[in-house]
Amino acid sequence: MAFDACCGRYLDHDTPAPDAESLMRSRYSAFALGREPYLLATWHPSTRPASLALEAGVKWLGLEVRLHKSVGEDHAEVAFVARSRLGGRAQRLQEHSRFVREDGRWLYVDGDLI
Repeated sequence: MAFDACCGRYLDHDTPAPDAESLMRSRYSAFALGREPYLLATWHPSTRPASLALEAGVKWLGLEVRLHKSVGEDHAEVAFVARSRLGGRAQRLQEHSRFVREDGRWLYVDGDLI
């Protein structure tokens, strides 16, 4: 899927992601593009760090969403694997993430590494 059709419309406009999986995909894109303000804006205030410094030199290689589950009207979970490379070494981040919808916008709350 083209970037604009998938995630660009959320990153580059004030269009909220329609569900937790779409927000997860847009947040992955924000990591890949170094968009710290978007990451902070889509992080729930109760768990959001005061600032975010993305690691330089990380090349993001792909995202696989393994689960998207609604756990109520305004709560959802997404399990994913994100692959990256840093200094020639491959890395995998596997997380089971929790999301909440407030005021019509989905927000990342936290997650457990798998």
